[in-house]
Amino acid sequence: MANFKRDRINEEVRREVSEILSTVKDPRIPPMPSVVAANVTGDLEEARIYVSFFTEYDEKEVKQGLKAASGFVRKKLGERLKLRAVPKIIFILDHSIETGARINDILRGLNSENDAD
Repeated sequence: MANFKRDRINEEVRREVSEILSTVKDPRIPPMPSVVAANVTGDLEEARIYVSFFTEYDEKEVKQGLKAASGFVRKKLGERLKLRAVPKIIFILDHSIETGARINDILRGLNSENDAD
């Protein structure tokens, strides 16, 4: 599959899963999920969806909730996209937002220390 086509499919899947995931009513999934990226295999067999959350959460609970919601998300994705096959959804927790926030806090702390000198 051509790279531009795969990139377009990845972006479309990312956007649609983001919208679908925000409608899931599983209490194990924190509010305001952020779908960071989607990687769909060339044969449309699997889609690895990287998800992050802005609030604190129990990682084990969230993984269970996302796994339980994957069938619903796949069904809704099939209704929204015009693909020859709907990929199996695999959710992966992404910690990049938390890491970025932690780095930002550290930098802010360093700046306030420099301002105090």
